[in-house]
Amino acid sequence: MVELKTLNLKLGHGIEGDINADPISPRQVLIVRYEDIFDLSIKPGELRENIVVTGIEFDNFIPGSLLTFESGAAIRLTFHCEPCKRIAHLVESLKSIQGKRGILGVVIKSGKIKVGSNFQIKADKFPALSESPYERFLNFIIKIPSGKVVTYKQIIKGIGVDNSYLRAIPTYLKKTSAADYPLHRILDSKGYLITYVNQQKEKLETEGVEVLSEADLLSNLNKNFVNFKDYLWEDYTLYLE
Repeated sequence: MVELKTLNLKLGHGIEGDINADPISPRQVLIVRYEDIFDLSIKPGELRENIVVTGIEFDNFIPGSLLTFESGAAIRLTFHCEPCKRIAHLVESLKSIQGKRGILGVVIKSGKIKVGSNFQIKADKFPALSESPYERFLNFIIKIPSGKVVTYKQIIKGIGVDNSYLRAIPTYLKKTSAADYPLHRILDSKGYLITYVNQQKEKLETEGVEVLSEADLLSNLNKNFVNFKDYLWEDYTLYLE
């Protein structure tokens, strides 16, 4: 982490130069309330946050709030950052920092902010995203339009979780109804069709998606795949409204 006096917030992107900047991610920025970390004797920066704010009432610092800076830059707060083992050494227990780890957000208006910038916060300006990754998974995939596909890796970005959650996607698929959600529009990270959806090839072809096949020398069977770059769904406005 590098301490900067000025940050350039870019609409639908995040912080210029930041590794977490991504147009489809709901976790472009991590904001921490100074009063929360002060109570826990945690120094600014130790939680790997991007921005520390002070003067906000605890009840107003919630997902769904809108944070607007004097430059015009604005951030939509999406959901709480979950305490994890990376910060376990900073607290007596992860339970003690629950709800105080910071809130993630997306940049909805561009502008520069600097140390000491004034800001305003308005609660309940947007729907809060679910704190449950599975619920965010459902809300993400229901929006995939006909004739488009997404990959596991894109889902991970789109629901704002760590790459370790790639292992959870098959579990999510197994417990989700294909009658209620367009599971056939999901491919694995390499673009291959998945084994958790019946008649996936036929359903995709009905929607105009070209399904290709290649020989699998190990199983002597053909593996179906999609050149997903031709059909990839990327909605950069997903969390801007």
